[in-house]
Amino acid sequence: MGQTVKRYRKGGFTFKQFFVGHDRCAMKVGTDGVLLGAWAPVENACKALDIGCGSGLISLMLAQRQPRLHIDAIELDPVAAEQAAENFHASPWADRLQVYAENVLDFVQHTQNKYALIVSNPPYFEPAVSCRDSYRDQARYTATLNHQSLLMCAKKLLTADGLFCVVLPSDVAENVEQLALQQGWSVFQRTNICDKSTTPIHRVLLAFSQQPTETLIDSLVLKQDDGKTYTPQFIQWITDFYVNY
Repeated sequence: MGQTVKRYRKGGFTFKQFFVGHDRCAMKVGTDGVLLGAWAPVENACKALDIGCGSGLISLMLAQRQPRLHIDAIELDPVAAEQAAENFHASPWADRLQVYAENVLDFVQHTQNKYALIVSNPPYFEPAVSCRDSYRDQARYTATLNHQSLLMCAKKLLTADGLFCVVLPSDVAENVEQLALQQGWSVFQRTNICDKSTTPIHRVLLAFSQQPTETLIDSLVLKQDDGKTYTPQFIQWITDFYVNY
């Protein structure tokens, strides 16, 4: 009791209520996933889908936030899917978490499920110089699943009044928002993320709806101007998750 616990552990990341192993995942636990997991609206959802779940971080955060939420997670990389399943099994919410090791383009063809909440921390780089690791390519680049296809899959899988939530770099977010509007989506909420108050927006959280709606726009600054300490606003977001906050 009262002992300081290190957040980092060999091969993963320790949160207050769960551990995320990520040593076999192409993309590690990072701020983008934490932001989406802490922000996505879970209040009215009983069933959620995590597209491209990686280590399972976002799914685990959503499960902690909403006790009645059941979450399906899709991951194309079979090794990462296996590690996500291990993380789910070791968590307090194993009975509410399920991993599917497949492409969402295939998943959407056979599932009968509809979800009130869909989340994704998707690939966002256009195909360029490949990484030496093909699975890291899948996680980073849009060749396997481009944004237009992702939006179309989400539309098929979402309930009529559900929300589709993503986290993206600011420049990519502008393009995805335009694609979404062309497909008939509305922007329910947009949260602009800055590293410091003196730096430009570098990430955007977007919640899309299939219903006409006015857009709620707000912002979050992650760090104080010293660049080292978190702002009170960000601490409020992470206090239920990060050890020592």
